Amino acid sequence: MAEFILDPAFVATSAMLGDLPLCQARLQLDARYPWVVLIPRLAGLRELEDLSPADRARLVEETVLAGAAVRAVGRALGLTVDKLNVGVLGNVTPQLHVHVLGRRTGDPAWPGPVWGHSSGEAYGPEARDRAIAAAKAALSV
Repeated sequence: MAEFILDPAFVATSAMLGDLPLCQARLQLDARYPWVVLIPRLAGLRELEDLSPADRARLVEETVLAGAAVRAVGRALGLTVDKLNVGVLGNVTPQLHVHVLGRRTGDPAWPGPVWGHSSGEAYGPEARDRAIAAAKAALSV
């Protein structure tokens, strides 16, 4: 069986949080939004249909858990989470991954999608550390 290899785009745009049973969880490095990305640690995945039924079910459970992590990041950063957005796009980075991000009324892209809206905003070191700690605690990693 082929080995899981993380697309380099994720390394450049996110920080490792830890491994869940199926996915690697990463904090998306855009300080405007509490945002976790889940990447199933199986080789060659591009679409949800590439997962077995059991792995699809596991992905849904890990997505719900990532939602709790997003809310925890929001609290740590003082950013309200009014709505969770979940997206499986892959148009730019085709490796199967799930975005779980917290949205709030009046955020930079509200009420439209965040993708393609504007350039990201870097975290300051202290805020990044708080966000990572909050997400790791919520994910138990």
